[in-house]
Amino acid sequence: MAFFLQNVINALQWGSFYALIALGYSMVYSILMLFNFTHGDIFMTGAYIGLGVATALLALAAAMSWSIPGWLLLLLTIVIAMLLTSVLGMLVERIGYRPLRDAPRASAAITGLMIGIILEYANLAILGTRRLNFPTLIQTTTYDVGGVFITNKKILIVGVAFVLMIALHLFIQKTRWGMAMRAMSFDYQVVPLMGVSLNLIAPMTFAIGSALAAAGGILYSMAYPVLDPFMGILLGWKSFVAAILGGRGSILGAALAGFLLGFIEIFTPIVFPSTFRDLIAYSIILLILTFRPYGFFGQAHSTQLRL
Repeated sequence: MAFFLQNVINALQWGSFYALIALGYSMVYSILMLFNFTHGDIFMTGAYIGLGVATALLALAAAMSWSIPGWLLLLLTIVIAMLLTSVLGMLVERIGYRPLRDAPRASAAITGLMIGIILEYANLAILGTRRLNFPTLIQTTTYDVGGVFITNKKILIVGVAFVLMIALHLFIQKTRWGMAMRAMSFDYQVVPLMGVSLNLIAPMTFAIGSALAAAGGILYSMAYPVLDPFMGILLGWKSFVAAILGGRGSILGAALAGFLLGFIEIFTPIVFPSTFRDLIAYSIILLILTFRPYGFFGQAHSTQLRL
């Protein structure tokens, strides 16, 4: 039982990364019916922005002889990085996607891939090929709970992920902007005729999704503190699969699918060789989509609007 619970904790942490990235994919696909293939690299860029913010805050605290608690430094790092990365997301929408809004979907998809490559190699050109270490803002403390070892960082990662997902759910369900986003996802052609500007909702969607990806990038960097310009590629593609599995426009579905993928990837090597992990994970997802082609909570309405 202790071994099982230990892996549940690990799966919750791993699934948190997939869930936070998948939410951005799901939101953009829901409203604009396009696949934002830049999103994995925005996750990477958000992690590097978090690295810069954390380094600057630590340098400022040292220069001013301030004693700032680690949790406050982490909170400031997450908030500032989310804001800066949301601006990047809006720039991606304005420069890369808006001119292609009425173009074939393949053109927008290729544009997303190209912007992602630009972000990767711009990172290499500016920072070089050396991997960078994320600074330690919080010292690791391990708790032994009945033979299950839980670190304060794992608790923090899962807790922050859940708080952000709940906050997004409340924003979508309880605010005017959230209602406009839900309406736009239902029918993007009719809703603008009622006074809701797509040029306002689209960048807002990119901003929120990019902010969540940045938070995911910082949390990932806490757990695995070596940053790489290509760290977002595989995580991005797997999170995209989770977004599709969750169903178009479903915040709950994207989150659940992200955690499901995390659980499969953690528990598969317990029974099978680790090389079978992706084979088994995506075989299960393929099987689910065979019987639920719209995902867990997706609906058939308006699926042909932009295709």
